[in-house]
Amino acid sequence: MQVIRSVNEMQATSIGLRAEGKLIGFVPTMGYLHDGHLSLVEVAKAKADVSVVSIFVNPTQFGVGEDLERYPRDLERDLKLCEDCSVDIVFVPSTEEMYPAGHSTQVEETAVATDLCGVSRPTHFRGVITICVKLFNLCRPDFVVFGQKDAQQAVVIRRMAEDLNFPVEIVVAPTVRDEDGLAMSTRNACLDPRQREDALLLSRSLFAGKSLVDDKGIRNVDRIKSEVTGILTAGRCVRLNYVEVVNRENMETEAEIEPGRSMIVVAAWIDEVRLIDNVML
Repeated sequence: MQVIRSVNEMQATSIGLRAEGKLIGFVPTMGYLHDGHLSLVEVAKAKADVSVVSIFVNPTQFGVGEDLERYPRDLERDLKLCEDCSVDIVFVPSTEEMYPAGHSTQVEETAVATDLCGVSRPTHFRGVITICVKLFNLCRPDFVVFGQKDAQQAVVIRRMAEDLNFPVEIVVAPTVRDEDGLAMSTRNACLDPRQREDALLLSRSLFAGKSLVDDKGIRNVDRIKSEVTGILTAGRCVRLNYVEVVNRENMETEAEIEPGRSMIVVAAWIDEVRLIDNVML
């Protein structure tokens, strides 16, 4: 496994691989890897000649007062997990490498990114898009793998790639859940046992809403949102951010549920830990 820390070396390596006709699969992460991340790596490895994983806690996607300093980190463990998964290249740049002195360019998407998480985190997706543009230019992937849990992020990045003519495929892999149903997330490590009990209400509420649609044939959006909200807000530690039914392709809110197209998305704070989740209908 090759570990690269220099942006120039990463770009030169990628250009060389592309010149050899190698298919590059890329998984961008902020580290503290879990089985959800590793499932994305397996997708990349199955489709590509060369698998690349980036580990970089991107400061520009954290807003004022958010958890940048508290975000979990364990690079030694992450590198061991990547090695165990037979990742070919791990890109581990420093903040100074990615954002050198004088860096002043940012990239925005102004339709998908402004709703849902974009309301409470207005600068978040600008940071996500900017770092993805830089990583795509450095790693030169043929395809990039994201997780379904981060549904809005995947749609935003797909829109960016289309609008800016990046020759890259955006692959979305299924959400991986713990045995208790909680969607795997790096921020789960910040939950104490009591908070985790309330965090489980995200998946329980989503699957209750899904059951109304799939098993009982209910199509009324307000009825579904009411069911999900009622379950979520029963938690003592829970502060609800949003519950919406959206079109999975463009994240626009739906007036009526269309099976195969609609999904329920939620975001909530468990005390000071913000979590997101979703289910397809």
